[in-house]
Amino acid sequence: METQKGYLNMQLLRFTTAGSVDDGKSTLIGRLLYDSKSIFEDQLEAVEEASRSRGNEEVNLALLTDGLRAEREQGITIDVAYRYFATPKRKFIIADTPGHIQYTRNMVTGASTADLAVILVDARHGIMEQTVRHSYIASLLAIKEVVVCVNKMDLVDFSQEVFDKIVSDYKAMASSIELGNVTFIPISAKLGDNVVNKSGNMGWYEGKALLDFLETVQLPAEADDRMRLPVQYVVRPISSKFPDFRGYAGRLAEGSVKIGDRIKAYPSEMTSTITGIYLGEKSLESAVSPESVDITLSDDIDISRGDVIVSESGVQPMMEQEVLLNVCWFRNSPLQQGKRYVIRHATQQTVGLVREIEYKIDINTREKLYGVDKLVMNDIARVRIKTADPLVFDYYKDNRTMGSLIFVEEGTNDTVGAGMIVPDEI
Repeated sequence: METQKGYLNMQLLRFTTAGSVDDGKSTLIGRLLYDSKSIFEDQLEAVEEASRSRGNEEVNLALLTDGLRAEREQGITIDVAYRYFATPKRKFIIADTPGHIQYTRNMVTGASTADLAVILVDARHGIMEQTVRHSYIASLLAIKEVVVCVNKMDLVDFSQEVFDKIVSDYKAMASSIELGNVTFIPISAKLGDNVVNKSGNMGWYEGKALLDFLETVQLPAEADDRMRLPVQYVVRPISSKFPDFRGYAGRLAEGSVKIGDRIKAYPSEMTSTITGIYLGEKSLESAVSPESVDITLSDDIDISRGDVIVSESGVQPMMEQEVLLNVCWFRNSPLQQGKRYVIRHATQQTVGLVREIEYKIDINTREKLYGVDKLVMNDIARVRIKTADPLVFDYYKDNRTMGSLIFVEEGTNDTVGAGMIVPDEI
């Protein structure tokens, strides 16, 4: 089981790019794909043709990720673009997120599932407002590894002095927020310096090229004493082949299960023993996150969609109707104190009331702004809600799936905000 868990952690890396407008995020991803030979021939031909039609003198690698028509016309990223590629050492999922302030919510979306954040800084401009904003969001989203790529080094004559100044400025800024490990790499995404291959233009830099770092960075292992299986569906085929089958299907949000494990079901807190684990009709001895499986139990207890199955002997989740959240608001229609929303948490759906907006966060200064009674698009705030049914949860820093939820507007069914459950401040 340890080998399988290690395989999952080592073989797949999800990362997001972030930074100010025109810092070169899309170009960097295009360079990664191009130099690692992860582009199909027809894709490259399409990009070459699009580059010629735009009057570019060379292939514009940013077009590999700018998929929307408005993005290609304006030369910017608007939506979150996901790209997949692999090397002999690792598989990767990349989220290319927009740099404009009005698309902060898109950056939150792309970073919400990332193991690592690549934050680009233009070597000519240094630390910008969006650098601070995106670094703060990375800390809110509990991203453990941050890579600061100082891009466009070719435009500052590959100057070590410029790079060292940006590193110093970033460290001073980051001292006021809770970031994970931070690594600095000087690059030229356009020319390929230190992206896939080490640069011959920056002999003073002794670290790894970006791809080498991404292939070898160690990610935190899951806790061994916590298992979470949010129940998505109760499987009752009622067929001659499975006349009495009752399985509980879901995706393991953390940990592992094996036949014979003792479990506890929330919110009932009733206990039982796992008698079977199935992937379709295939019987398994064990499963590990993030696999999706059906499990059967020795006791006929009441479990339905939205319930959570955990290990009886492991760390138990919390179960409360009132929770405190860091909230990022997605829509023009404001979040208001006293307003009711549909709350979707893991596989559970209930109704929640906004009890209080404790404060809004000025992301640029990290100052807490009190006395706020509503949030507008892209605002980030500390909010307290009360739900009609208890939520079974972990804090977001401990488990993203069990610590996150979304706000859905009644009537329109629009997703209007995202929340990350945090402890009450002392």
